[in-house]
Amino acid sequence: MLRHFKISLPRDVNNFRFVLTDPFVILGTQTTILEIVAVLCGLASVWFMKKENILVYPLGIINVSIYVYICFHSRLYAYAGINVFYAVMSAYGWYNWLRKNEQDERIRVTRLSIRGLLIYALIILGFFFSLRFLLVQFTDSEIPAWDAVTTAIYIVAMWLLAQKKIEHWILWIIGDIISIGMFAWLNLYFSSFQFLVFTVIAIFGFIEWRRKIEGRRTKDEGRRTKDERRRTKEVNSEQAGR
Repeated sequence: MLRHFKISLPRDVNNFRFVLTDPFVILGTQTTILEIVAVLCGLASVWFMKKENILVYPLGIINVSIYVYICFHSRLYAYAGINVFYAVMSAYGWYNWLRKNEQDERIRVTRLSIRGLLIYALIILGFFFSLRFLLVQFTDSEIPAWDAVTTAIYIVAMWLLAQKKIEHWILWIIGDIISIGMFAWLNLYFSSFQFLVFTVIAIFGFIEWRRKIEGRRTKDEGRRTKDERRRTKEVNSEQAGR
């Protein structure tokens, strides 16, 4: 079975010059070391996102920094730009997740209100039309509409992640499904596979975060019931004392 497993390394390796962007073939698919590193960091980042672990951010910064280069080289200009935004938002999210409020508590997983959902839907539409116009008018992007729609979705998803809003998972799922086809069309098959795995992890991430919200709600309801019983008991005791 191992006889069918072939890795064709770049020639520069034989000369002890290892170039991260030199293409090579693994399992019949052309890739680069840079793309593989980005994929591995991306997968690890999304896994830690699912676990609500702060490591999502440092690994995410490595991933998006590499994809700035990959996307620009592939003429996905909006996608390259969004990865710059990701890096900035990752730094903010890193800070926001570690920050404590006046009650010495860190930010918790919550849901958006109906009003919030409508506002962010309009923001996504606004970003989409603006980005598509810019890509069509000022770049040679091969797929401006798809580039714009994924970028618009991911901008809002990244902001909602920093706020620990559960709806960010839904946006990641939608954007990742589109990205699977988009990167495969560009012959970036390892990146396409990455987004397939992202989609699966995002589905489980949504389920896990929803359980956390429901578990906390049950706990809060139990605490309120207990407090109400205590207050009722205190009132009954006062009335009996009179």
